[in-house]
Amino acid sequence: MEGHEESITKHEQLLQYIEGLKIGTKISVRKLAKTMSVSEGTAYRALKEAENLGIVITKERIGTVRVEKKPRNLSDQLSFEDVVEIVEGHVLGGAEGLGKTLHKYVIGAMKIDAMARYIDAGSLLIVGNRENTHSLALQQGSGVLITGGFGTSREVKNLADSLQLPIISSRHDTFTVASMINRALFDRLIKKKIMLVEDIVVRKPRVSMLKLNSTIADFDELSIETGAQHFPVVDEWNRVVGIISRKDVEDLKGDQNIEKCLIRHPITVGMQTSLASAAQIMVWEGIDFLPVVDRNRKLVSSVTRREVLQAMRDAQNQPQMGETFEHLMWNGFAEERDQDGKLFFHGMITPQMATNLGTISHGVLSSIMTQAALTFAKDISGGDYVVDNLSTYFVRPVQIENPVVISPVLLEISRRACKLEMLMKYQDNIVAKAMLTLQSIDHA
Repeated sequence: MEGHEESITKHEQLLQYIEGLKIGTKISVRKLAKTMSVSEGTAYRALKEAENLGIVITKERIGTVRVEKKPRNLSDQLSFEDVVEIVEGHVLGGAEGLGKTLHKYVIGAMKIDAMARYIDAGSLLIVGNRENTHSLALQQGSGVLITGGFGTSREVKNLADSLQLPIISSRHDTFTVASMINRALFDRLIKKKIMLVEDIVVRKPRVSMLKLNSTIADFDELSIETGAQHFPVVDEWNRVVGIISRKDVEDLKGDQNIEKCLIRHPITVGMQTSLASAAQIMVWEGIDFLPVVDRNRKLVSSVTRREVLQAMRDAQNQPQMGETFEHLMWNGFAEERDQDGKLFFHGMITPQMATNLGTISHGVLSSIMTQAALTFAKDISGGDYVVDNLSTYFVRPVQIENPVVISPVLLEISRRACKLEMLMKYQDNIVAKAMLTLQSIDHA
């Protein structure tokens, strides 16, 4: 046990201490450093890590506070508490209703009798310092967000407390507040769509593993029981020290220890690793199995290439929820086929794609070429790919509102890789080229 305590770094001890604090506890770098007898730099790094883990947040005029980590399966709807954080606001009354969700928000930019038709229970009224409107909204079951940093009367605050409906104040103007809420909703939809290793692990039964002192017979028994051909190997503290597969033990006797034939220092992933990253790691490293570990490198679970690919395909079949800038740019391009049935793409260079000089951004061009290449490769093979190498060449400037055509040229394709040349043309003149090598996700 003493060796176990020594194996935990000061950083991990700090994180465990922070996790053990009561929800709502205020934390400062200086106090944390003094309590744990570490430098303020070490305490600061631990607080930043805790913030990344979602167990603390920093609030304006309050400081850093211990909070409950939000679950992965976030609701599409925001709570009033989420709104407070998004708009950098503070609660004037009705704090007990912060956990309630809102289904819409209404901007109070009209006369009070006209506004009443749009306010109902579960909504949020965004308005300035109009106290009669604040009362009306609360009476109709709506929360209130006061913009411009204004407050409200004691009567309105008491009404909010009695109805348990939050009344919030934000220093931002109405337009800025609405934009911040819209952005947060958009980001939430995108995050919900991006699948993580955690999404596979939570559906799996207990993890199967072997110990350093396990034998080949133990491997065979576990393989028959689970049907698996790869297993993580852990030490006495459940830390991953290696992996072992069927091919590693083929010619060994049953009573032989596995320690001498396991693969040490294996590549691992964490719960928050995206499935796309896990798939790319497997492709680049030529492996089919990844142990999943926590920040102490202790075994949590494991994932296989088949599980990752199936989850990614399932995600692609889900309806679109929120779009990244990359998707928004690519959505401006349409697919067509020539007389031979070959796929090509055409679209317009929009102002959002341009640099301050009015020509297409190099990053945007690379992104568009990549999306075209991945779409083309999937069309001809039916498989999914990741980019292994990309080289772009600018021949002529591509300006705003230029209609362009992207024509893929297949150079070579195999079970493992696809090599393409991408030509971008404007008025039949080549303006840019890209050479791409794609690696197949489906084949090791």
